[in-house]
Parts: sequence; C-alpha cells; structure tokens
Amino acid sequence: MTARGASTSHGSTARFTGGAIAAGRVSVLLPLPLEGAYDYRVPRGMALEPGDLVVVPLARREVAGVVWGAAAGKVAPEKVKEVIARLDAPPFTAELCRFIDWVARYTLAPPGAVLRMAMSAPAALVPPKSRIGYRRAEASGEEPEVRLTAARRRVLAVLAGGPPRPAPELAREAGVGPRVVRGLADAGVLEPVVMAPRTPFETPDWRRKGVDLSSSQMTAAAALCPKVRKGGFGVTLMDGVTGSGKTEVYFEAIAAALGKGGQVLVLVPEIALTAQWLDRFARRFGARPAEWHSDLTPAYRRLTWRAVAEGQARVVVGARSALFLPFAGLGLIVVDEEHDSSFKQEEGVIYHARDMAVVRARLAGIPITLVSAVPSLETVTNVEAGRYDRLHLPDRFGGARLPEIQVIDMRQDRPERQCWLSPILKAALQDTVAAGEQAMLFLNRRGYAPLTLCRACGHRFDCPNCTAWLVEHRLARRLECHHCGYLASMSSACPACGAEDTLAACGPGVERLAEEVTRAFPEVRFAIMASDTMTGPRAVAALVRRVETHALDLLIGTQIMAKGHHFPLLTLVGVVDADLGLAGGDLRAVERTYQLLHQVAGRAGRAERPGRVYVQTYMPEHRVMEALVSGEAGRFLEAEAASRRARRMPPFGRLAALIVSGADAQRVDAAARALGRAAPRGKGIEVLGPAPAPLSLLRGRHRRRLLLKAERRVNVQAVLGDWLGRVKAPAGVRVQVDVDPYSFL
Repeated sequence: MTARGASTSHGSTARFTGGAIAAGRVSVLLPLPLEGAYDYRVPRGMALEPGDLVVVPLARREVAGVVWGAAAGKVAPEKVKEVIARLDAPPFTAELCRFIDWVARYTLAPPGAVLRMAMSAPAALVPPKSRIGYRRAEASGEEPEVRLTAARRRVLAVLAGGPPRPAPELAREAGVGPRVVRGLADAGVLEPVVMAPRTPFETPDWRRKGVDLSSSQMTAAAALCPKVRKGGFGVTLMDGVTGSGKTEVYFEAIAAALGKGGQVLVLVPEIALTAQWLDRFARRFGARPAEWHSDLTPAYRRLTWRAVAEGQARVVVGARSALFLPFAGLGLIVVDEEHDSSFKQEEGVIYHARDMAVVRARLAGIPITLVSAVPSLETVTNVEAGRYDRLHLPDRFGGARLPEIQVIDMRQDRPERQCWLSPILKAALQDTVAAGEQAMLFLNRRGYAPLTLCRACGHRFDCPNCTAWLVEHRLARRLECHHCGYLASMSSACPACGAEDTLAACGPGVERLAEEVTRAFPEVRFAIMASDTMTGPRAVAALVRRVETHALDLLIGTQIMAKGHHFPLLTLVGVVDADLGLAGGDLRAVERTYQLLHQVAGRAGRAERPGRVYVQTYMPEHRVMEALVSGEAGRFLEAEAASRRARRMPPFGRLAALIVSGADAQRVDAAARALGRAAPRGKGIEVLGPAPAPLSLLRGRHRRRLLLKAERRVNVQAVLGDWLGRVKAPAGVRVQVDVDPYSFL
C-alpha cells in the first residue's frame, strides 16, 4: 500500500480518474490529511467503480474512503492490502470528485482533507434501518375470529385505503393504546410489512404560485428562469437596493430548477439569519428545505446527508460547508449575500465558498446566481469584464421608499460623559417609540466593553493564549477572549496590584449600550441580538417573532441583525460607531464597512412607513459616509477599484499568505526565516515578511506571516508549491497556505 502520485504536505497531484477500472487494484482516497490516494486490491467477486464508497484497512483500523480510480500499480502484490467492503451508499458523482480535486489543487490542501468535508456525516454511510409497519391482512378464505371493539374498528378505519403505518403512528392516529394494535396483529387481522426508512423532507411544490412580482422583478425572473431551464454553466449577479425583492426572484429560479427535476443549493453566510427566509420558502413551496449547518443534531445531519446523496432532499439551504454535500443531481446554486466575508473558511482547508461555488457550478455544467444589495468588488469586476451577467432591481418592493440617511458628526453633537448615544439619536429614538414604531441600534462589538484595565496600576486584562484583550461580558459575569474562547471570572480586585474597586471598563459593547438605554428609556422594551446571545436558529426565530408581534420596541445588536430581516414597523436605525471597521491594515476594510453599514441602513422603512437612519461618526468626510448619504454605490466602487488597481491588489493582482505557527516561538521564527530566505524571485512577484502576525499569539501558538504578492498572470499555486518544496518545517511547526486571503490577523 503506497501513496499514489507525488505529493507534499502542502498539496497533491492525486487526480480523480473516472471510467472503467481493470480488475485487481484500485486507488482509494481517504478523508485524512494524507499525501494522496492509496492502492488496494479488489477481492474476488467485488466490482468497483470510481466514486464508490468502500471500507479499507489503514494500519490497525478500518477507514471509509472513496474509490478514486485505477491503482498506480507500483507496489509489490504482497504489500497491497484488500478492500474490506463496498458500502451501501450512493457513490460520489464524477462532478463532486473533480470538485474535490480542484479545491485541493487551488488551496494546496491535501485532497483527503477536502474529501473529509464531503464525508462529514460518517453515520450516513450506513443505510438507515427499515421500519416495520402494519396493514390489514388479506383475506385467505377464512376470516380470523376476533371481537371488533370500537377501538379496534378505529384502527381498521385508519388503515382503510391508506398505506401501512408503524404501530406507534397507527395507535396515535386511531386514538388508541399500543396494546390494541398488538392485539389485532396477534389475532392475524393485521400483518407486518417492511417499510422504507422515512425521510423528513417533503418535496417542494414548484407549481405553487408565488407572490405577485413587481415589473422589475418580473423582468429579472424572465431573464433568469430560462437560463435555469436551459441548463449549462453561467454566472448571474442579481443586485438591487435592500428590500427590492431579490429573494422572490430567485425563488422563481428555484421553481424552474425543481421543474426540471434538479436539486438546488442555497448558500447563506449565517444560518441564524434564515428564520424569516425559511418561513417565506415554506409559504412559496408548501414545504421547508433541508438545512445544513453546525447547529444540527448528529441524527439530522445523518438523515440530511443521505437524503441529499439519494436525491430526496431537493432544496438545501446551508452555510459554506453545504457546498461539499454529495448532491445526486445539482441543477442550480444560489449564493445569497455573496459579498459576505463569512463565506471565507479560515481554518483547516482555507477556501472562499462563493468562489468555490462558481467552480462547482462550472464543473457540474449548471447555472449559479450570486445575490447581494452591495456586491463585492471581485464580482462587479467580473461583470464588467463580461464573465458574469447582471440583473438589477432598482426599487423597493411594494412602493416602499429607501430610508433617509443622516450623518451625525460626533465632534459637534457630543454625548454625555460615559454615554455613546448622541442627543440627536436619543431624540429620534424617543419619537420613534412614542409613535408606536420600532428601532434598531447597531454596534458591531459584542459584550459590555472591549477592554478592562486597572486605574491604579494600568494593568490590562488580556488573554494568556492570544495577543488580544479580554472582553467583559457583564450579563454573564465573565471575561472572554473572542478569538480562542478563553474565559475568566469577574473580580473586584486587580490581579496585578490587588487594589479593590479600581477596574474600569473602556469603550462600549452592546451590553453597555443596553445599560445606557435602560437609564435613558426605562419604559422601552428591548433585546440584545448578538452571536453570543443568539445560541442558534431557534433562538433567532423566537426573537424575530417577538419583533414581528411588536413585543419589542428596540433591537440592540451586532452584524447578525444587519441582514436578511424584514420588520415592517422598524423605521429607525442608529449606527452607534460607524468608524469601527475602518481601522487596521485590511485591504477590504473600507469596502466591508460600506457593505455592512449599507445593509444595516436597509433594515429601516421596508414597508409603508418611511425610515430614517442616523450614522454616528467622527469622520463624516470619509468616502464611506459620503457614499451612504448620497446612495452612489457605483461611484464608491469605482474609487475603491481605482485604489486597488494602483496598488495591484485583488481583484487586479494576486495574494497568497503563509502562516507559520507553533508552540515554540524560536522554532517558528527559524522556520519563518528559512521561508523568507527561500522566497521566490521573479518579474511580477514580491514577497513581504516574515513578520509577526497582528495576532502573534493565537490559541497558544506563536504566529508569523509571509505574503506573496503577484500579478494576475502568475500561477500562484505553482510558485507556492515550488517555494514550500524547498523548505522543510521543523517538528511542531505548521505552515498554512491561504490563497486569496481575506483576514490578515
């Protein structure tokens, strides 16, 4: 048994090879970060094809993997181990296997690590147990003599003309106890039958009529749906102002895909945002879609993975990991909020789900729709280059008007000491609640305060595992690191000097903002909406219902509430610190801040009542603030594109980062210096670093970064592969590759 092909820990040349396999040996890719596929002998009487799922021996254990093609055939026969079994599971399609290969080559990750994302529900590889149901026994000459009580007659009435039912379900529908059903079975009146395992997924009815579309929605749907019915690869950007009804348009595209018999994948940045989306989908199609995200129970994940592979789950809505599900016949991909940075996976295999979704659509030969009110510069550039089509919705649905946006110069309209709401915003909040309307206060900072220090000695509470301050969460009475999850209890004494009652909270988080609201407006009913207070989709759905029923006057929260929600009574949005995202050296900081603030502003005035947005800033002259007020997104993107083009930054240049990390700082430094000495040279290539990462200590690991900057024409993967092949990292040091980095921490 040997690794197939030449590969390194940073990449692999293992390729999926479809087609017939000669009897004798196969290569099997395992869902492990190994260097390539392994050769195995096929037992006599077993037929295997590429994509089949099998169980094979690996050292002293048995592992499930995927037949990747013909064996390399370079190993002595006596050393090749035998395939143990072929699993009774739908084989991976050739399209999915090619996609796994493509992602591995692009990200320079071991293909087995990518395969692991596609085999993320191991229990689903075993078929679910069949169920035993009961039906009325067929007459065989002599009817069994049994006294038919009223309860027994109800059981037989339920079964009359209907399908077999399991005993618990039959008893429940008949309103009897389980003993009544068992008695009829023992008497021979009912006979057991083997039933297929139940799937929890109903088939969405694509024939159901949706909402009446506006003229611009109908125009967009008329352009989008024929592409779906025709099939073939193509990328369409659908953008438009917030509240313009983009979701209803791509629902029409989903209906077209279902009508063709295909499956549909809808990717969303945060599954917690889908509560209202799921309700809208159910109203449109009469059934809820399958969901895929990290909050699912293992049992639901097993059912969903299997239903997707068997083609029973026709529509899946999920976070970025849903992109690797084994669809039997994918017909359409939709990426909602395509600009959102949450689509970037930063751990393990580092990839961008939006970009990889376009690749999967191309390999599958199907259309993909990217949806956003504020599309990314990368996507807009592809539109302008003619690679993507574009559909634009210019108006809000139902005649609603865009909100009026006003910038509050905090240098002129100062809040009271230790307060963060300006007099203008406080007055607007008072008027809104008095008018029976709802408001939202946005501050993209969780907890009570981002920093706690001692006024006596200046000690700052920081994380022992990360280069980060501990954030005070006063409601939970703890200090927390938002990078590694480290927790510490609150204390009244300084751990450095022992002084009592000298600890001061610096700066506001949403909890501190809520404290200010309580003091100023004790009668206002409010809730905090942040990722640490919303523990999953159910919690978000419950909060959404409270807003919809006007059980709340005010939402205070972070970016989790900035997108996807539609509240007709919400007419006021206040952005407490609009400058927060503009700091730092992130090349996309300005673009992301504009996108986030634009979406936050879009929550106001989405129905009959007009909306107002107040943006508190110390930089009213910044181009982000000017673009928000003017509504000229096009001019903003033009300026942003010009700035990036001048510096040859993405999308007009290529970037790739190497992150060197380990528990021993000296070993990490030595490895980083070795990579720096071996850095590639050449026209159109520049290497920056090594340098300590902004978070130079993360989860107990010291971190150094190198950044490869290249022209668009450069094959970055080839350059990186050659570079990494010339340097061997010492034991305990890990080198991660991030092609097209989004985070520079």
